[in-house]
Amino acid sequence: MKFGETSMGSGERIRAAAELIRRERASRPVTVVVSAMSKITDLLLDTLRAAEHGDSAAVAAGVATLRERHLAGCRELLAGEKLAETAREVEGIVAEFGLIAGGVSMLGVRPPASVDQAVATGERLSAAIIAAHLTAAGTPARAVNARDVIVTDAFFGNATPFMEPTRQKAAAVLAPLLEEGVVPIVTGFNGATADGRPATLGRGGSDFLASILGAALDAAEVYIWTDVDGIMTADPRLAKDAAVLDEVTYREAAELAYNGAKVLHPRTLAPLVERHIPVWSKNSFNPAVPGTKIVQEIRAAGGPRAVTSMSGVALISLEPRSAVVSGTRIVARALEGLASASVELLAMTSSSYRQSFSLLIRQDDLRRAMASIEAALSLELAHGYLEPLEVNEKVGLLAIVGEGMQGAPGWAGHIFMAISREGVNVIAIAQGSSELTIAVVVSREGLEKAVRAVHAECHMGENARAHSGSN
Repeated sequence: MKFGETSMGSGERIRAAAELIRRERASRPVTVVVSAMSKITDLLLDTLRAAEHGDSAAVAAGVATLRERHLAGCRELLAGEKLAETAREVEGIVAEFGLIAGGVSMLGVRPPASVDQAVATGERLSAAIIAAHLTAAGTPARAVNARDVIVTDAFFGNATPFMEPTRQKAAAVLAPLLEEGVVPIVTGFNGATADGRPATLGRGGSDFLASILGAALDAAEVYIWTDVDGIMTADPRLAKDAAVLDEVTYREAAELAYNGAKVLHPRTLAPLVERHIPVWSKNSFNPAVPGTKIVQEIRAAGGPRAVTSMSGVALISLEPRSAVVSGTRIVARALEGLASASVELLAMTSSSYRQSFSLLIRQDDLRRAMASIEAALSLELAHGYLEPLEVNEKVGLLAIVGEGMQGAPGWAGHIFMAISREGVNVIAIAQGSSELTIAVVVSREGLEKAVRAVHAECHMGENARAHSGSN
C-alpha cells in the first residue's frame, strides 16, 4: 500500500491512512510505502537552494518549519512516552538535514548525491510518525529507510533500480518483519547505489518504489492511495462529464501516466507487468469508492478510452540544410544526446524528403536537452550542415489512449475533426505501431479546448459509465 503526499498531508490524514492499513492488515500481511507530507519536498529543495546561495536566515526558517510541522503531527497522533520517543527521532532526522544544508552553505554548491540524501528527509519523517502511531494503536510497525532495500544505479536525481539485488535485500530486510507480524513502513522514492550512496528515483517516484517492492516481494496486489477516485477518462477540471474507469490495462495506464495523467508515476507499472500483479488506484479521502483496477487485459468497448494532456512541453526541430545529409544519422545522434542527459522523449515526428525531425520533451528538461543535443551535433552545426535548432515552447501535448483503437477504422478522423471544429492548430502527430495511443501536438492556447472536444466526440465519459454499469 502506497500513500501519496496528500494522504500523508496532516495528522488527520495520517490517522486515516493508518486505519486503512489496520483494516487490510487484519486479513493479510501488508508492506507500506509513504511519501513526504504535502509540500515538504518543495520546502527541502527551497532550503537547499537557499543554502547554496548563502541565505542563512532562509535555511534556519526552512529547518524550523520542517521541525515544527512534524512535531505538530507527533503531538496530534501520539502521547506519553511514545510521543517523547518519536519527537526525539524527528529531531534527529531534522538535525541530519540541517547538517547537509550547512555543508551546502559552506561549499556554495549542491552536490547531486547530497541533494538525494537530503530530499529523502520528508519520507523518513513520515515513516517514523505513522509507524509510531500504528504501534501505539496496537498494530506493530517499523520505519524502514528504502536505501537499505532499493539498489539503484548512480544517476542521482532519477536513478533506476536493479531488481535482483533489490529482491535479495527485500528478502533480508522486509520479509523477516512480515513474518513477525510487523508492518514495514518504507520511505518512498529513495534508494542507494550498490556502494551505499543515497539516490532517488525522481519526483513522484514513491509509486515506482511501491511497484518495485511489490514485484520484489511477490505481492498479491499493489494499492496506490491518492486524492482522486481512480483513473479518469479525462481531467475533470477540463471535461465536466469525465468518469472513473473501473479497469484499464497496464499499457493504457502506462501511456496515460507517461503523457501527463498524474494518478501514477510513469515508471510505476514496469516491474509488475511480468508477474501480472494487479494495481489499484484508490482515493484515501473516499475509500468506499471502488477505484480503478489495472490488469493485463480487459474486455472493453472498442475505441478511445481516455484523453490526457500536458502543457509543460517543448518541441525541438532539427532540419538538415541539404537532402544529402543523412537525417537518420542526425536524429540518431540527437537521441543519443537525450539519452546521455536522461531526458525522456514524449513524441517524435519526421518528414520524408528533407528528413527533418521534431522531438517533444518536457520543458523542465529543455536546457539540459539543448546542451546535450548541441554537443552531439556540434560538428554539423559548426559547418552549416544543419539549420539552427528551433524550439517552440508554445505547444501542448494531447494523448488519446485505448486498446480498442487497434484495427478499428475511423477514430483518427473523429479525433482530428473534433479538434478542427474548435479551430485548434495541430502542429505534429505521432502514433505508435501498436495503435494504442495517438499523440497530437497542438498550440498551447488550444489545448484545453482540444481535450474537451475529443472527450465529447469519442463519448468517453458515457462509455466508461456504461461499462461500469454492465459490471
